[in-house]
Amino acid sequence: MNIEDQPLEMQWEHLLDQLEQLIGKKPGDLNGVLFLIGVQELGMGAKRFTKEQKQDLMHIGICKVLSLSSYYTLEHIDKEGWPHYKLERALPVGDILKQEALLKMHVIEYFKNI
Repeated sequence: MNIEDQPLEMQWEHLLDQLEQLIGKKPGDLNGVLFLIGVQELGMGAKRFTKEQKQDLMHIGICKVLSLSSYYTLEHIDKEGWPHYKLERALPVGDILKQEALLKMHVIEYFKNI
């Protein structure tokens, strides 16, 4: 059976295992993966970030993965090289578990395309 045919949580665990092999450490949770995506999209490599920058990187990760379904579009990149996104349409209403599932689906799709 193909991994895409597996339930979301099995696909998620498979992705975490792949990331562990790639970076040498398994991300602890969705926020950790979103942070990694933010760092990737920023394109400045691994370096020390302030707490505020880490939050901004998670936001970049969220916007990037949700841009796959046109919830966000890249608006511009500022003079420091940080991407800024624009909300294009409202996110579906749902509880925290539904929001997490939506993000996980998009994160899995993001990693299929890089």
